Amino acid sequence: MLYAVIDLKTLRDDPEAVRASQRARGEDEALVEALLSADETRRSAVSTAEGLRAEQKQLGKQVGKTSGAEREELLARGKELAARVKAADAERTTAEEKLAELHAVVPNVVHPEAPAGGEDDYVVLKHVGTPREFDFTPRDHVDLGTGLGAIDTERGAKVSGARFYFLTGIGAQLQLAMLNMAAQQASDHGFTLMITPVLVRPEIMAGTGFLGAHSSEVYRLRDDDLYLVGTSEVSLAGYHSDEIIDLSAGPRHYAGWSSCFRREAGSYGKDTRGIIRVHQFDKVEMFVYCKPEDAEAEHQRLLAWEEEMLGKLEVPYRVIDVAGGDLGTSAARKYDCEAWVPTQQAYRELTSTSNCTTFQARRLNIRYRDEEGRTQIAATLNGTLATTRWIVAILENHQLADGSIRVPEAMRPYLGGREVLQPGG
Repeated sequence: MLYAVIDLKTLRDDPEAVRASQRARGEDEALVEALLSADETRRSAVSTAEGLRAEQKQLGKQVGKTSGAEREELLARGKELAARVKAADAERTTAEEKLAELHAVVPNVVHPEAPAGGEDDYVVLKHVGTPREFDFTPRDHVDLGTGLGAIDTERGAKVSGARFYFLTGIGAQLQLAMLNMAAQQASDHGFTLMITPVLVRPEIMAGTGFLGAHSSEVYRLRDDDLYLVGTSEVSLAGYHSDEIIDLSAGPRHYAGWSSCFRREAGSYGKDTRGIIRVHQFDKVEMFVYCKPEDAEAEHQRLLAWEEEMLGKLEVPYRVIDVAGGDLGTSAARKYDCEAWVPTQQAYRELTSTSNCTTFQARRLNIRYRDEEGRTQIAATLNGTLATTRWIVAILENHQLADGSIRVPEAMRPYLGGREVLQPGG
Protein backbone atom coordinates (compact mmCIF):
# COMPACT_ATOMS: atom_id res chain seq x y z
CA MET A 1 0.00 0.00 0.00
CA LEU A 2 1.05 3.61 -0.60
CA TYR A 3 0.38 5.95 2.28
CA ALA A 4 1.26 9.14 0.46
CA VAL A 5 -1.43 11.76 0.63
CA ILE A 6 -1.09 14.95 -1.35
CA ASP A 7 1.21 14.85 -4.38
CA LEU A 8 4.70 15.77 -3.22
CA LYS A 9 5.47 17.14 -6.69
CA THR A 10 2.65 19.67 -6.17
CA LEU A 11 4.15 20.54 -2.81
CA ARG A 12 7.61 21.13 -4.30
CA ASP A 13 6.40 22.98 -7.40
CA ASP A 14 3.73 25.13 -5.75
CA PRO A 15 4.00 25.17 -1.95
CA GLU A 16 1.89 28.34 -1.82
CA ALA A 17 -1.10 26.38 -3.16
CA VAL A 18 -0.77 23.98 -0.21
CA ARG A 19 -0.38 26.90 2.22
CA ALA A 20 -3.51 28.52 0.77
CA SER A 21 -5.35 25.22 1.19
CA GLN A 22 -4.31 25.00 4.83
CA ARG A 23 -5.53 28.55 5.40
CA ALA A 24 -8.85 27.77 3.72
CA ARG A 25 -9.30 24.78 6.02
CA GLY A 26 -8.23 26.72 9.11
CA GLU A 27 -5.30 24.33 9.49
CA ASP A 28 -1.69 24.97 10.50
CA GLU A 29 0.40 26.45 7.67
CA ALA A 30 3.58 25.49 9.50
CA LEU A 31 2.94 21.90 8.46
CA VAL A 32 3.79 22.86 4.89
CA GLU A 33 7.27 24.07 5.84
CA ALA A 34 7.78 21.01 8.05
CA LEU A 35 6.73 18.71 5.21
CA LEU A 36 9.00 20.48 2.71
CA SER A 37 11.92 20.14 5.13
CA ALA A 38 11.14 16.47 5.76
CA ASP A 39 10.91 15.83 2.03
CA GLU A 40 14.28 17.48 1.42
CA THR A 41 15.84 15.53 4.29
CA ARG A 42 14.48 12.26 2.94
CA ARG A 43 15.67 12.98 -0.60
CA SER A 44 19.13 13.85 0.70
CA ALA A 45 19.23 10.70 2.84
CA VAL A 46 18.15 8.55 -0.11
CA SER A 47 20.80 10.13 -2.33
CA THR A 48 23.52 9.61 0.28
CA ALA A 49 22.53 5.98 0.89
CA GLU A 50 22.35 5.18 -2.82
CA GLY A 51 25.72 6.86 -3.43
CA LEU A 52 27.38 4.83 -0.69
CA ARG A 53 25.83 1.60 -1.98
CA ALA A 54 27.13 2.35 -5.47
CA GLU A 55 30.58 2.99 -4.01
CA GLN A 56 30.34 -0.26 -2.03
CA LYS A 57 29.41 -2.19 -5.15
CA GLN A 58 32.31 -0.72 -7.13
CA LEU A 59 34.73 -1.52 -4.29
CA GLY A 60 33.51 -5.12 -4.27
CA LYS A 61 34.43 -5.46 -7.93
CA GLN A 62 37.93 -4.10 -7.24
CA VAL A 63 38.54 -6.54 -4.37
CA GLY A 64 38.06 -9.48 -6.71
CA LYS A 65 40.81 -8.19 -8.97
CA THR A 66 43.51 -7.62 -6.31
CA SER A 67 45.61 -9.61 -3.88
CA GLY A 68 48.07 -9.19 -1.06
CA ALA A 69 48.41 -5.91 0.76
CA GLU A 70 46.25 -4.05 -1.76
CA ARG A 71 43.43 -6.54 -1.19
CA GLU A 72 43.71 -6.18 2.57
CA GLU A 73 43.55 -2.41 2.24
CA LEU A 74 40.43 -2.65 0.07
CA LEU A 75 38.79 -5.07 2.51
CA ALA A 76 39.45 -2.64 5.36
CA ARG A 77 37.91 0.14 3.32
CA GLY A 78 35.01 -2.15 2.56
CA LYS A 79 34.41 -2.79 6.25
CA GLU A 80 34.41 0.93 6.97
CA LEU A 81 32.11 1.58 3.99
CA ALA A 82 29.68 -1.13 5.15
CA ALA A 83 29.33 0.67 8.47
CA ARG A 84 28.66 3.94 6.67
CA VAL A 85 26.06 2.25 4.43
CA LYS A 86 24.31 0.81 7.50
CA ALA A 87 24.22 4.22 9.15
CA ALA A 88 22.98 5.86 5.94
CA ASP A 89 20.21 3.27 5.60
CA ALA A 90 19.15 3.97 9.17
CA GLU A 91 19.07 7.70 8.48
CA ARG A 92 17.03 7.09 5.33
CA THR A 93 14.52 4.95 7.24
CA THR A 94 14.18 7.61 9.93
CA ALA A 95 13.74 10.33 7.31
CA GLU A 96 11.11 8.31 5.42
CA GLU A 97 9.17 7.61 8.63
CA LYS A 98 9.23 11.30 9.58
CA LEU A 99 8.06 12.29 6.11
CA ALA A 100 5.25 9.71 6.17
CA GLU A 101 4.15 10.91 9.60
CA LEU A 102 3.90 14.54 8.47
CA HIS A 103 2.49 13.60 5.07
CA ALA A 104 -0.42 11.74 6.66
CA VAL A 105 -1.44 14.82 8.65
CA VAL A 106 -1.87 17.15 5.66
CA PRO A 107 -5.39 16.92 4.16
CA ASN A 108 -6.20 17.15 0.48
CA VAL A 109 -5.52 20.45 -1.24
CA VAL A 110 -8.71 22.52 -1.33
CA HIS A 111 -9.96 23.58 -4.75
CA PRO A 112 -9.01 27.25 -5.27
CA GLU A 113 -12.64 28.19 -5.99
CA ALA A 114 -14.03 26.58 -2.82
CA PRO A 115 -15.14 29.13 -0.20
CA ALA A 116 -12.78 29.77 2.71
CA GLY A 117 -13.99 29.49 6.28
CA GLY A 118 -15.89 27.05 8.44
CA GLU A 119 -19.26 25.33 8.71
CA ASP A 120 -21.28 28.53 8.35
CA ASP A 121 -19.26 30.00 5.47
CA TYR A 122 -20.80 27.97 2.64
CA VAL A 123 -22.01 29.70 -0.51
CA VAL A 124 -25.56 29.06 -1.75
CA LEU A 125 -25.34 28.27 -5.46
CA LYS A 126 -29.06 28.01 -6.17
CA HIS A 127 -32.54 27.35 -4.80
CA VAL A 128 -34.92 24.92 -6.48
CA GLY A 129 -38.60 24.96 -5.59
CA THR A 130 -40.45 27.10 -3.07
CA PRO A 131 -41.18 26.05 0.51
CA ARG A 132 -44.83 25.15 0.86
CA GLU A 133 -47.32 27.38 2.67
CA PHE A 134 -49.47 25.20 4.94
CA ASP A 135 -53.07 26.05 5.84
CA PHE A 136 -52.66 23.90 8.95
CA THR A 137 -49.94 23.43 11.53
CA PRO A 138 -47.50 20.90 10.03
CA ARG A 139 -46.35 17.95 12.13
CA ASP A 140 -42.78 16.80 12.32
CA HIS A 141 -41.59 13.53 10.80
CA VAL A 142 -41.66 11.67 14.12
CA ASP A 143 -45.36 12.43 14.75
CA LEU A 144 -46.19 11.69 11.13
CA GLY A 145 -44.15 8.49 11.09
CA THR A 146 -45.69 7.31 14.36
CA GLY A 147 -49.19 7.98 13.04
CA LEU A 148 -48.43 6.04 9.88
CA GLY A 149 -47.00 3.14 11.83
CA ALA A 150 -43.76 3.83 9.94
CA ILE A 151 -41.20 4.88 12.57
CA ASP A 152 -40.70 3.54 16.11
CA THR A 153 -37.94 5.40 17.94
CA GLU A 154 -39.01 4.33 21.44
CA ARG A 155 -38.46 0.64 20.77
CA GLY A 156 -35.31 1.46 18.82
CA ALA A 157 -33.92 3.08 21.97
CA LYS A 158 -35.16 0.17 24.11
CA VAL A 159 -33.37 -2.39 21.94
CA SER A 160 -30.18 -0.52 20.97
CA GLY A 161 -30.00 2.82 22.78
CA ALA A 162 -30.25 6.45 21.74
CA ARG A 163 -30.24 7.33 18.02
CA PHE A 164 -31.58 3.93 16.94
CA TYR A 165 -35.04 3.25 15.51
CA PHE A 166 -37.24 0.73 13.73
CA LEU A 167 -38.74 1.42 10.32
CA THR A 168 -41.99 -0.52 10.42
CA GLY A 169 -44.66 -1.39 7.88
CA ILE A 170 -45.01 1.41 5.38
CA GLY A 171 -41.83 3.01 6.78
CA ALA A 172 -39.77 0.01 5.67
CA GLN A 173 -41.58 -0.01 2.33
CA LEU A 174 -40.96 3.71 1.89
CA GLN A 175 -37.22 3.31 2.45
CA LEU A 176 -37.00 0.36 0.07
CA ALA A 177 -38.99 2.28 -2.53
CA MET A 178 -36.66 5.25 -2.28
CA LEU A 179 -33.49 3.18 -2.41
CA ASN A 180 -34.80 1.04 -5.27
CA MET A 181 -35.66 4.21 -7.18
CA ALA A 182 -32.09 5.44 -6.61
CA ALA A 183 -30.65 2.09 -7.68
CA GLN A 184 -32.78 2.14 -10.84
CA GLN A 185 -31.67 5.66 -11.70
CA ALA A 186 -28.02 4.72 -11.16
CA SER A 187 -28.40 1.67 -13.40
CA ASP A 188 -30.15 3.75 -16.06
CA HIS A 189 -27.15 6.11 -16.10
CA GLY A 190 -24.65 3.30 -16.55
CA PHE A 191 -23.57 2.70 -12.96
CA THR A 192 -22.66 -0.82 -11.88
CA LEU A 193 -24.84 -1.58 -8.85
CA MET A 194 -22.99 -3.11 -5.90
CA ILE A 195 -24.01 -4.57 -2.54
CA THR A 196 -20.87 -3.75 -0.56
CA PRO A 197 -19.21 -5.08 2.61
CA VAL A 198 -19.85 -2.97 5.70
CA LEU A 199 -16.76 -4.21 7.54
CA VAL A 200 -13.38 -3.16 6.14
CA ARG A 201 -9.73 -3.58 7.04
CA PRO A 202 -7.78 -0.72 8.70
CA GLU A 203 -5.73 0.07 5.59
CA ILE A 204 -8.89 0.59 3.54
CA MET A 205 -10.49 2.86 6.14
CA ALA A 206 -7.22 4.79 6.49
CA GLY A 207 -6.78 4.96 2.74
CA THR A 208 -10.06 6.79 2.27
CA GLY A 209 -9.12 9.39 4.90
CA PHE A 210 -11.55 8.45 7.67
CA LEU A 211 -9.03 7.54 10.38
CA GLY A 212 -7.52 10.98 10.82
CA ALA A 213 -9.49 13.90 12.20
CA HIS A 214 -12.75 11.94 11.86
CA SER A 215 -11.67 8.68 13.48
CA SER A 216 -13.92 9.31 16.47
CA GLU A 217 -16.91 8.92 14.14
CA VAL A 218 -15.96 5.37 13.17
CA TYR A 219 -17.01 2.16 14.91
CA ARG A 220 -14.14 -0.28 15.41
CA LEU A 221 -14.28 -4.01 16.18
CA ARG A 222 -10.98 -4.31 18.03
CA ASP A 223 -11.06 -8.10 18.43
CA ASP A 224 -11.22 -8.52 14.65
CA ASP A 225 -9.31 -5.34 13.68
CA LEU A 226 -12.11 -4.29 11.36
CA TYR A 227 -14.12 -1.08 10.99
CA LEU A 228 -17.80 -0.51 10.27
CA VAL A 229 -18.20 1.83 7.29
CA GLY A 230 -20.05 5.12 7.59
CA THR A 231 -20.61 5.08 3.84
CA SER A 232 -20.10 2.52 1.07
CA GLU A 233 -17.64 5.04 -0.39
CA VAL A 234 -15.05 3.28 1.80
CA SER A 235 -15.72 -0.19 0.39
CA LEU A 236 -15.98 1.11 -3.17
CA ALA A 237 -12.70 3.01 -2.86
CA GLY A 238 -11.02 -0.17 -1.62
CA TYR A 239 -12.50 -2.25 -4.45
CA HIS A 240 -9.64 -1.38 -6.82
CA SER A 241 -6.88 -0.84 -4.24
CA ASP A 242 -3.43 -1.93 -5.43
CA GLU A 243 -4.72 -2.25 -9.00
CA ILE A 244 -4.07 -0.69 -12.37
CA ILE A 245 -7.54 -0.08 -13.81
CA ASP A 246 -8.52 0.51 -17.41
CA LEU A 247 -9.87 4.03 -17.94
CA SER A 248 -9.29 4.09 -21.69
CA ALA A 249 -13.05 3.92 -22.33
CA GLY A 250 -13.81 6.62 -19.76
CA PRO A 251 -14.61 6.83 -16.04
CA ARG A 252 -15.85 3.86 -14.04
CA HIS A 253 -19.14 4.36 -12.19
CA TYR A 254 -20.28 2.24 -9.26
CA ALA A 255 -23.35 2.60 -7.02
CA GLY A 256 -23.07 0.96 -3.61
CA TRP A 257 -26.09 -0.06 -1.51
CA SER A 258 -25.23 -0.66 2.13
CA SER A 259 -26.10 -0.07 5.73
CA CYS A 260 -23.91 2.64 7.25
CA PHE A 261 -22.77 3.21 10.83
CA ARG A 262 -21.65 6.42 12.54
CA ARG A 263 -20.86 7.03 16.18
CA GLU A 264 -22.01 10.67 15.97
CA ALA A 265 -19.30 11.56 18.47
CA GLY A 266 -19.52 15.17 19.54
CA SER A 267 -23.17 15.53 18.52
CA TYR A 268 -24.58 15.29 22.04
CA GLY A 269 -27.87 17.18 22.20
CA LYS A 270 -28.11 17.71 18.42
CA ASP A 271 -31.06 16.23 16.49
CA THR A 272 -31.91 13.84 19.28
CA ARG A 273 -35.51 13.56 18.05
CA GLY A 274 -36.27 11.35 15.08
CA ILE A 275 -34.08 9.94 12.33
CA ILE A 276 -32.03 12.90 11.15
CA ARG A 277 -28.82 12.08 13.05
CA VAL A 278 -28.66 8.35 13.83
CA HIS A 279 -26.09 5.61 14.35
CA GLN A 280 -27.34 3.31 11.58
CA PHE A 281 -28.98 4.02 8.23
CA ASP A 282 -29.12 2.71 4.67
CA LYS A 283 -27.77 4.50 1.63
CA VAL A 284 -27.15 4.26 -2.10
CA GLU A 285 -23.82 5.94 -2.83
CA MET A 286 -22.34 6.81 -6.22
CA PHE A 287 -18.59 6.35 -6.69
CA VAL A 288 -16.39 7.28 -9.65
CA TYR A 289 -12.87 6.39 -10.74
CA CYS A 290 -11.54 8.65 -13.49
CA LYS A 291 -8.50 10.41 -14.88
CA PRO A 292 -7.62 13.53 -12.85
CA GLU A 293 -8.39 15.82 -15.81
CA ASP A 294 -11.96 14.45 -15.90
CA ALA A 295 -12.66 14.88 -12.19
CA GLU A 296 -14.29 18.33 -12.22
CA ALA A 297 -16.67 17.36 -15.04
CA GLU A 298 -17.56 14.15 -13.19
CA HIS A 299 -18.24 16.19 -10.06
CA GLN A 300 -20.82 18.26 -11.93
CA ARG A 301 -22.41 15.08 -13.30
CA LEU A 302 -22.72 13.59 -9.80
CA LEU A 303 -24.39 16.78 -8.60
CA ALA A 304 -26.80 16.68 -11.54
CA TRP A 305 -27.74 13.06 -10.76
CA GLU A 306 -28.37 14.00 -7.13
CA GLU A 307 -30.61 16.85 -8.24
CA GLU A 308 -32.44 14.49 -10.58
CA MET A 309 -33.31 12.29 -7.59
CA LEU A 310 -34.40 15.27 -5.49
CA GLY A 311 -36.62 16.41 -8.36
CA LYS A 312 -38.37 13.06 -8.25
CA LEU A 313 -39.13 13.61 -4.56
CA GLU A 314 -40.73 17.00 -5.34
CA VAL A 315 -39.16 18.75 -2.35
CA PRO A 316 -37.71 22.29 -2.26
CA TYR A 317 -33.93 22.26 -1.91
CA ARG A 318 -30.84 24.36 -2.28
CA VAL A 319 -27.29 23.57 -3.43
CA ILE A 320 -24.36 24.86 -1.40
CA ASP A 321 -20.62 25.03 -2.07
CA VAL A 322 -19.09 23.82 1.20
CA ALA A 323 -16.32 25.94 2.73
CA GLY A 324 -12.78 24.60 3.04
CA GLY A 325 -12.91 24.37 6.82
CA ASP A 326 -15.95 22.09 6.65
CA LEU A 327 -14.54 19.66 4.09
CA GLY A 328 -13.58 16.14 5.05
CA THR A 329 -9.90 15.23 4.99
CA SER A 330 -10.06 13.68 1.53
CA ALA A 331 -12.29 16.20 -0.28
CA ALA A 332 -10.91 19.03 -2.41
CA ARG A 333 -14.41 20.37 -3.05
CA LYS A 334 -17.88 19.38 -1.93
CA TYR A 335 -21.42 20.34 -2.88
CA ASP A 336 -24.35 19.61 -0.57
CA CYS A 337 -28.02 19.50 -1.53
CA GLU A 338 -30.20 20.52 1.41
CA ALA A 339 -33.95 19.94 1.46
CA TRP A 340 -36.43 22.21 3.20
CA VAL A 341 -37.77 20.77 6.48
CA PRO A 342 -40.99 22.67 7.27
CA THR A 343 -41.14 22.09 11.04
CA GLN A 344 -37.56 23.26 11.46
CA GLN A 345 -37.95 26.16 9.02
CA ALA A 346 -34.51 25.25 7.75
CA TYR A 347 -32.67 23.47 4.97
CA ARG A 348 -31.04 20.20 6.05
CA GLU A 349 -28.47 18.16 4.17
CA LEU A 350 -29.78 15.23 2.13
CA THR A 351 -26.95 14.70 -0.34
CA SER A 352 -23.27 15.41 -0.54
CA THR A 353 -20.87 14.97 -3.45
CA SER A 354 -17.10 15.27 -3.08
CA ASN A 355 -14.22 15.50 -5.52
CA CYS A 356 -11.33 13.74 -3.78
CA THR A 357 -8.94 14.25 -6.71
CA THR A 358 -6.00 11.81 -6.37
CA PHE A 359 -5.94 11.87 -2.54
CA GLN A 360 -7.63 8.50 -1.88
CA ALA A 361 -6.22 6.73 -4.94
CA ARG A 362 -2.69 7.77 -4.00
CA ARG A 363 -3.11 6.22 -0.54
CA LEU A 364 -4.78 3.09 -1.91
CA ASN A 365 -2.37 2.70 -4.84
CA ILE A 366 -5.03 2.89 -7.57
CA ARG A 367 -3.53 3.65 -10.97
CA TYR A 368 -4.31 3.67 -14.67
CA ARG A 369 -2.21 3.78 -17.82
CA ASP A 370 -2.06 6.97 -19.84
CA GLU A 371 -1.88 7.11 -23.63
CA GLU A 372 1.87 6.49 -23.50
CA GLY A 373 1.40 3.41 -21.31
CA ARG A 374 2.79 5.06 -18.19
CA THR A 375 1.06 4.43 -14.87
CA GLN A 376 -0.65 7.45 -13.30
CA ILE A 377 -2.67 7.97 -10.10
CA ALA A 378 -6.44 7.93 -10.67
CA ALA A 379 -8.96 10.37 -9.21
CA THR A 380 -12.00 9.38 -7.12
CA LEU A 381 -15.34 11.05 -6.44
CA ASN A 382 -18.44 10.16 -4.48
CA GLY A 383 -22.03 11.32 -4.08
CA THR A 384 -25.17 10.34 -2.18
CA LEU A 385 -28.14 9.20 -4.25
CA ALA A 386 -30.57 8.32 -1.45
CA THR A 387 -30.44 7.67 2.27
CA THR A 388 -32.76 7.03 5.23
CA ARG A 389 -32.75 10.72 6.17
CA TRP A 390 -34.71 11.49 2.98
CA ILE A 391 -37.79 10.04 4.68
CA VAL A 392 -37.83 13.17 6.86
CA ALA A 393 -38.17 15.47 3.84
CA ILE A 394 -40.74 13.22 2.13
CA LEU A 395 -43.05 13.01 5.16
CA GLU A 396 -42.87 16.66 6.18
CA ASN A 397 -43.16 18.24 2.73
CA HIS A 398 -45.95 15.98 1.46
CA GLN A 399 -48.11 15.77 4.58
CA LEU A 400 -51.83 16.46 4.49
CA ALA A 401 -53.98 17.90 7.26
CA ASP A 402 -55.19 14.49 8.46
CA GLY A 403 -51.64 13.14 8.86
CA SER A 404 -51.64 11.23 5.58
CA ILE A 405 -48.81 11.61 3.08
CA ARG A 406 -49.07 12.28 -0.64
CA VAL A 407 -46.64 10.00 -2.45
CA PRO A 408 -44.44 11.81 -5.03
CA GLU A 409 -45.48 10.65 -8.47
CA ALA A 410 -42.10 9.16 -9.37
CA MET A 411 -42.14 6.98 -6.25
CA ARG A 412 -45.59 5.48 -6.80
CA PRO A 413 -44.46 2.58 -9.01
CA TYR A 414 -42.10 1.54 -6.20
CA LEU A 415 -44.95 1.56 -3.65
CA GLY A 416 -47.40 -0.56 -5.58
CA GLY A 417 -49.03 2.47 -7.19
CA ARG A 418 -50.10 4.07 -3.90
CA GLU A 419 -50.88 7.74 -4.17
CA VAL A 420 -51.47 8.44 -0.48
CA LEU A 421 -50.12 6.81 2.69
CA GLN A 422 -52.85 6.73 5.32
CA PRO A 423 -52.37 6.89 9.12
CA GLY A 424 -52.66 3.48 10.72
CA GLY A 425 -52.31 1.69 7.40
